Amino acid sequence: MKSWPVSSPRGGFRAALYLLGVTAQGFGLLFLLFGFLALALQEEASGFFWAALLGFLLGRGFALFGHPQAQPNRAEVLLSVGLLWLFVPLLGALPFALSGGLSYLDALFEAVSGFTTTGATVLTEEFSTWGKSLFLYRALAQWMGGIGIVVLFVAVLPQLRVAGRQAFFAESTGVEKDRLTPRLRHTAQAVLRVYVLLTLLAFLAYGFAGVPWFEALANALTTLPAGGFSPNPQSFAQYTPLAQWLGTLFMFLAGVNFLLQYRLLFGREVRPILKDAEFRAYAVLVLVSALLLALYLYTHHLYGLEPSLRHAFFQVVSIVTTTGFASVDFAQWVVPAQAILVLLMFVGGSAGSGAGGVKVVRWLVLFGFLRREITRTLHPQAVLPLRLGGRSLGEEVLRQVSVFVFLYTLLFATSTLFLALLEGDFVVAFTASAQAIGNIGPGLGPVGPMGSYAELHPLSKVILILEMWAGRIELLPAFLLFTPELWRRVKV
Repeated sequence: MKSWPVSSPRGGFRAALYLLGVTAQGFGLLFLLFGFLALALQEEASGFFWAALLGFLLGRGFALFGHPQAQPNRAEVLLSVGLLWLFVPLLGALPFALSGGLSYLDALFEAVSGFTTTGATVLTEEFSTWGKSLFLYRALAQWMGGIGIVVLFVAVLPQLRVAGRQAFFAESTGVEKDRLTPRLRHTAQAVLRVYVLLTLLAFLAYGFAGVPWFEALANALTTLPAGGFSPNPQSFAQYTPLAQWLGTLFMFLAGVNFLLQYRLLFGREVRPILKDAEFRAYAVLVLVSALLLALYLYTHHLYGLEPSLRHAFFQVVSIVTTTGFASVDFAQWVVPAQAILVLLMFVGGSAGSGAGGVKVVRWLVLFGFLRREITRTLHPQAVLPLRLGGRSLGEEVLRQVSVFVFLYTLLFATSTLFLALLEGDFVVAFTASAQAIGNIGPGLGPVGPMGSYAELHPLSKVILILEMWAGRIELLPAFLLFTPELWRRVKV
């Protein structure tokens, strides 16, 4: 197990400041480029330029007080990740507010939804008034959020060293963190290569399937991060059946561990994927759920055979991978069909992928624990190690999974209660809360796949913002920010 420094004589929080500084300056440059793009397209550019200026100023200030070689302890690393994922949307909301005409709260909602790859939107008539630069920035926000902001910067900035290395593991998702190479930066670059290649393939596939090329680019940028932001208000419902089938394929790939995909694409190793217990469970879950849903849609005469299969596979994959695209307005389906999708909101994709949610591997661990305890009830003296895919798991893994599921349930239930009180609609409260903490996007009712979150109470939006943020950083860093113990261990 990885060891963390107990204390840092140089002040480990300086690593967090340096990481924030590098991130702010990187986004400042990005905003500047988008500002020039907006000018070239004769679109409103002031939001990008103001965001760039603020990013450079804050970045310089943070970097001045930070240090790349400061030795953070575990509390300081978790604090870094939590603050980073709060800071980026706060800065990234400015273009939506100043150039997009949204209130800052709505702009922040859109930014958090983007960077956390949730895909819930407050846009209504803005779909017809926003320019291409804003939609492209919106899509790129999800693309960067899907691979992970820290992973992205570790891949391209060697000076992050210790701070970036430890933050990488804190930001990465899953029960176990594997590496392809001894050098973390090479691993981050390997993940980035897979991510870029699949994004390029999705862009070309969508374009040749009849999707307008700009929309093909924006949709590709939001498919692989399992994000779901589309520049088309009707999502994939406006595209050809071929584009919908291709969307299903690329969403499925988005839910697979990127390191496994690297071994397949660049190492031509098929066995690691076929032997991976999580991948097998993920594939079987998608296949069985989609076939059951297709059977229901077809036998209840909602669609013909091919459309039933197409919409079923598209929506099941979209929800399981927490992408949130829609090939049809499933908020108009009958309740049993909707129930299948709502249950899938609590599954999630594979660890180490762009997908959010609980993750398949955690459910495998919990079911393995349940099976062991049932057996132990019948054989109290038996020694029964917990195994996953032929590997023995320590009790520490079970403890981590149990804590995560408990926090997930607690946050979901509490948020649902408050949303129900604010909105007076339990279906909206339940599905909006489930999609936010799972970073999925669409709910049911007015917040369905063709709907919008614009009309929700301002406090409801704040609750959903916090849920999206907490869900993206795997809950624990978010909860720790509100505990005195963490702040006592932070050394400036």
